[in-house]
Amino acid sequence: MAGLAGKTLFITGASRGIGLAIALRAARDGANIAIAAKTAEPHPNLPGTIFTAAKEIEDAGGRALPLTVDVREEAQVAAALARTAETFGGLDIVVNNASAIALGGSQQIDMKRFDLMHQVNARGSYMTAKLAFPFLAKAENPHVLMLAPPLDMKEKWFAPHTAYSMAKFGMSLAVLGLAGEFRPKGIAVNALWPRTTIATAAINNLLGGEQIMRASRKPEIMGDAAYAIFTSPSRAATGQFFIDDVLLASRGVKDFDAYRVDPTSPLAPDFFVPEDTPVPEGVSLKPAV
Repeated sequence: MAGLAGKTLFITGASRGIGLAIALRAARDGANIAIAAKTAEPHPNLPGTIFTAAKEIEDAGGRALPLTVDVREEAQVAAALARTAETFGGLDIVVNNASAIALGGSQQIDMKRFDLMHQVNARGSYMTAKLAFPFLAKAENPHVLMLAPPLDMKEKWFAPHTAYSMAKFGMSLAVLGLAGEFRPKGIAVNALWPRTTIATAAINNLLGGEQIMRASRKPEIMGDAAYAIFTSPSRAATGQFFIDDVLLASRGVKDFDAYRVDPTSPLAPDFFVPEDTPVPEGVSLKPAV
């Protein structure tokens, strides 16, 4: 299919990290990007705001609409979607990227943090897709993408951090259900998940700093994988749980070492990747050099 020139994307959490990488890949085609995120003022521990992201998107060739949005608030999400469609003349793609994470067992995670993760991850993603439906139903090739893991119901994915896993798999359950519900309108609902950790501020702050960053892939791999989904016919694949490098390999990508932060470091596997996930030719977690 053709690229994303003139297409409109609504991306939650697009002020940094994977959300911004997806936005920048689409912007290179001349897409319109609504940046729906909370960070309007600089954060002491997190780089980027909706306004710095907007500049990067416009510098890359796209049109940007920075919107201050808390995905827990129904009125804010509804207003942001309506403004996006009004500004750009419609809506083609929704990316549910915004996510809250707190790792720990039941005795470490208080209920306020539990509620936050479920409100942002499962409820926020479900609600955004629900409210976007009337706009997407008018689009030529509409997609909803959740940054959510495959539904691999194994104890090992839950026991170390049950609350977080429940919230992330809640997004995955939404994919399964909404794919079936939205199929008659030709709206694809799919999930995308990385094989390895991705070098984002969340990884840096939560999982070990410089060492884990060196053992990660760059966010661009997720941007390229999302682009492959969006440029495919929405009626051809829905309800799928894609792994980034498996998807890209199926589209002819062979050089995955280019996505490494540090080719001399082994790659760190991400949570939730099923053991039976195929490993494409040319992919290894061992050091590249």
